[in-house]
Amino acid sequence: MQVTTTPNIDGMRVRTYCGVIAGEAILGANLFKDLFANIRDLVGGRSATYERELQRARDIALQELEERAAEMGANAVVGVDIDYEVLGAGNGMLMVSASGTAVVVEPKLPNA
Repeated sequence: MQVTTTPNIDGMRVRTYCGVIAGEAILGANLFKDLFANIRDLVGGRSATYERELQRARDIALQELEERAAEMGANAVVGVDIDYEVLGAGNGMLMVSASGTAVVVEPKLPNA
């Protein structure tokens, strides 16, 4: 499955537009992660714990996107947009949402 943020894929043409799809992941951050992240924020630097959670959430959302595209008979997703939100009391949850258009692509024929 090809997944891209661009509206098309070089060397391919869209044969069929299957529809708009989305994949979401909502992950909770536990107390210890929050504590260590706050300490890191206080002394400066990057929070590797949150970066790992963010990557995990993004991977889940993109995997869901691919699964929904495959269910529709698509072999690619174009125009992908990834959004990030914090939710819940005290912003204790992280949501990543990926959306795009499921399409069937095929190689472009060379000009005759």
